[in-house]
Amino acid sequence: MLAYLTVIFCCQLAGELIVTATGLPIPGPVAGMTILFTGLLIRGVVPENLGKTADALIENLALLFIPAGVGVMLHAQLIGRDWLPLTVALVGSTTLTIAVTARMMVWLSPKTPSLPEEEN
Repeated sequence: MLAYLTVIFCCQLAGELIVTATGLPIPGPVAGMTILFTGLLIRGVVPENLGKTADALIENLALLFIPAGVGVMLHAQLIGRDWLPLTVALVGSTTLTIAVTARMMVWLSPKTPSLPEEEN
């Protein structure tokens, strides 16, 4: 488990280094996740222990949100002052995400031929 946790963190570190060096406008962990995904595509299979390690991280995902919660509490006055633009951005981005996801789901879904309706 420790070896695969190291692999995950090394991919994240590589992503951070690439983003810092190139100035790409994406988060480093996203670039690291892309590196890991590409490696798994090349390998063709997800190693069982890597899957177990990832599952353990997902099971404890709530712990990873503690720093974000602390940040929200730390900037409560800022949030209280700018609540309207934050709310508009949150609702707008959520609506856009749902619409794009639905559109992509329709586009990527396998097309089934429609059956002719029975005539009475």
